[in-house]
Amino acid sequence: MEGKLYLIPSFLGTENSKEVFPELNKEIIKKLNYFIVEDERSARRFLKKLLPEITIDQLNFSILNEHSKPSEIKGYLDPCERYSTGLISEAGVPCVADPGSQIVKMAHDKNIEVVPLIGPSSILLALMASGLNGQNFAFNGYLPVKRDERVKKIRFYEKRSFTENQTQVFIETPYRNVQLLDDILDNCDPGTFLTIACDLTLSSQIIKTRRIDEWKIKKPDIRKRPAIFCMLRK
Repeated sequence: MEGKLYLIPSFLGTENSKEVFPELNKEIIKKLNYFIVEDERSARRFLKKLLPEITIDQLNFSILNEHSKPSEIKGYLDPCERYSTGLISEAGVPCVADPGSQIVKMAHDKNIEVVPLIGPSSILLALMASGLNGQNFAFNGYLPVKRDERVKKIRFYEKRSFTENQTQVFIETPYRNVQLLDDILDNCDPGTFLTIACDLTLSSQIIKTRRIDEWKIKKPDIRKRPAIFCMLRK
């Protein structure tokens, strides 16, 4: 195979794009004509923001999301017989809390070189800034939508954080952030530490670590804002 599969991080927000992405990313993207993306419209916006001079209509997009079937994606890497292809995340880095791992596995099976590019990961940025245990941690993805199941998971992760001294990291869709925070505050030990990292890389960024009893006194406004939560009971 002559082509490579480039894993291309995307914005966590559209501010400060020049500060977040190295020039190498731009130089590589300029040479690509084939992209695998979760949503074509947002991918087009990302590429045009990063490279205003790019001719979008000359590019080829293949869609990969939760509705994609194996039979639909099996030919997505065919261009790599001659050309390199880019896998673009919807936000942050590909394949971490984001679709794409099946494409990367296909690339390994086909002996296509996989090249991860540098870019923002909300999960790692939140953990780095949390002050909690960065030597032992677990990313648990999204918590259940149903409240009773969500509460069980919150209690389970809090217990695990205590017994294993392991920071528990999880995420929620912005429109359910407030419900999740309320459930954490209502069901966790007052001394458990909770980091809320919101609007990462943006001018409105908030990263604070407080005990549960301190958060109860003053809750942050995270309604409809992308956030990462880190928890550790000591």
